[in-house]
Amino acid sequence: MNIIFFSPNFPKYCTEFCFHLKNCGVNVLGISDVDYYSLNEKLKHSLTDYIKVDRLENYDEVLRAVGYYTHKYGKIDRFESLNEHWLELDAHIRTDFNIFGTKLDFISNLKQKSKMEKFFKKSGVESIRSITKFDRAKAKKFIEKIGYPVVVKPNKGAGANMTYKIASESELEHFLHTKPSEVEFIMQEFIDGVLQTYDGLVNRDGEIVFAASHEFPHSIMEAVNSGNHFSYYCLKEVSREIEEAGRRIIRTYGIKERFFHLEFFKSNADGKIIALEVNMRPPGTWMTDAINYTYDIDIYKLWANMLVNNQVEGPFVGKYYTGFASHKNHLHYAHGHEEIMQRYRHEIVYHDSITDVQSQSRGNYAYQFRSKDFDEVKRIAAYIHAVENRVEVFS
Repeated sequence: MNIIFFSPNFPKYCTEFCFHLKNCGVNVLGISDVDYYSLNEKLKHSLTDYIKVDRLENYDEVLRAVGYYTHKYGKIDRFESLNEHWLELDAHIRTDFNIFGTKLDFISNLKQKSKMEKFFKKSGVESIRSITKFDRAKAKKFIEKIGYPVVVKPNKGAGANMTYKIASESELEHFLHTKPSEVEFIMQEFIDGVLQTYDGLVNRDGEIVFAASHEFPHSIMEAVNSGNHFSYYCLKEVSREIEEAGRRIIRTYGIKERFFHLEFFKSNADGKIIALEVNMRPPGTWMTDAINYTYDIDIYKLWANMLVNNQVEGPFVGKYYTGFASHKNHLHYAHGHEEIMQRYRHEIVYHDSITDVQSQSRGNYAYQFRSKDFDEVKRIAAYIHAVENRVEVFS
């Protein structure tokens, strides 16, 4: 089996996917924009072959690299990056070379938030009210209907880049005057709720073979725009409401042999589950590792076995709650690294710096920790996030 892994060196966890593909007997063929000698040793071991291109965004270069691999190794069975940024390129290559997977004729349904809403409605899952292609008059009419605040974000994009909460007419006017003209924005109602996810694997037959759920006490939008803390928890169990909504959406999309990462709000007002967006790739910010720590599994190995053999062996039982909490360089924390490690040396399972591209939202340094007690995980996150001159109680 020949699988091209695009940008196998970034994000870092791609090494693990490549490693387990190789262990399944796959020819893992890499394409990226860095010199081979700069790859980590585990990734070098995992790759059968490697081609460096000058720019990953140069489609002609990538096209020629795939053509070379096809000539050298025969039919390419899969082309994957598992990265939101490259989903369109992935689909373009699959279309041009007739490779299994999502093609160009469907990719906009996974990239444009306005199109996601149509799938949510078709699946019977409540979604956030929104408008696109709005001018001042259309925006004001929408706000008159639902009230302030509202959220604006690129209709096509991932993460919290250019995502803002607008709470007044003056803030609306400022946005309309300063927004980039080349970006299409979507305006959504603001939901006062907790962000929860439905993450997992759907196999070649369209069956969900593994699922987990994360909860975010702090929104990524606030973490970016206000410089606030960022944290999340991987839960031991998927709630019935999230499970039901997630399965409906996956079934409606008809996606096969993919990771999925669906985001929902659980309303603080009435507990309703409201669909926010879909991402057909692994969850980010170390969440794949959080799943591993929670379930005592290797999700990278599960994915590789699903792709190669269409097999995922369960059942899977959550054993721990796993937390993620970060430090940001501009904040003065009450507890330094050594103090954190000393106090929670048995609970912390991983810690490391965050890549610059994600540091604005996720933080500059982060900790993962787990416990069978959810309250203990929350206390650890609060301890890590405690800042100087603020009274915090840890019990």
